[in-house]
Amino acid sequence: MRSTTQTAATSEQAIQQALTELGIRRDQASIKILDEGKKGFLGLGAKPAVVIVSVKEEEKTSVLTPLSSEPESASTPVVETLSQEEPAEEPVVDHQEELTQPDVVEDTIPEVEAEDDRSASNAQAIEESIAYMKQVTEGMGIDDLDVTYEVEGKYVHFQLNSKKAAQLIGKRGQTLNAFENLVQLVANKYSGNFMIVKMDVENYREKRKEALEQLAERMADKARRTGERVEFEPMNAYERKIIHHALSTHVDIDTYSVGKDPNRYLVIEPMQ
Repeated sequence: MRSTTQTAATSEQAIQQALTELGIRRDQASIKILDEGKKGFLGLGAKPAVVIVSVKEEEKTSVLTPLSSEPESASTPVVETLSQEEPAEEPVVDHQEELTQPDVVEDTIPEVEAEDDRSASNAQAIEESIAYMKQVTEGMGIDDLDVTYEVEGKYVHFQLNSKKAAQLIGKRGQTLNAFENLVQLVANKYSGNFMIVKMDVENYREKRKEALEQLAERMADKARRTGERVEFEPMNAYERKIIHHALSTHVDIDTYSVGKDPNRYLVIEPMQ
């Protein structure tokens, strides 16, 4: 039985992707939704939907019906010719018979078309995302925005450049993070498959990462010297993860997070 597993922003979008890949109609499919997905708030906590779609096997009376006492004519076809208007399903074949005409080529045609369709829709998603960025930044009084991007699997990395970079970044990257979440919603509205958007302005994220790693080391030293726990200010999950990772090899301290977003913060505690 042919089947495919697809992920997308919504279960309906994932089902449509699967139907396109298999080259079948909805009434020819067996659909199982593994995860309905979650939109989150402005993209925060978003979780893709996951579905499994299989081709329903249609009973073939010519195979299941016992052979008559009179031998069939050699010219009589075993399987009826399918209409060209409907996609062909895999015939039921006895394992003792040889397949004289493999359907490999026939099966790959809808898959190639589906791949082309996804590539085209992903390209449109990127174009729409860039158009949305420029629309928003123009409303912020930024008219010199330059956008470049790089696609890596399901990730699309946007690099933004402007003389007003600080305005795009905001305090501790809050404006940039919110902007990134909104652009991800726009991208997945037009994409053929689920896309994860990553945005940076003037290489801010790499510089912020280095600053957080240095801060983590200083706070860890303070915890060791005083023998008391040290608390950070509230941070988003991405920045907390950077600090956790930076201190993961230190065996004399422990790190953990306390509270709920957006006020969740990280704690360093010396081991006794």
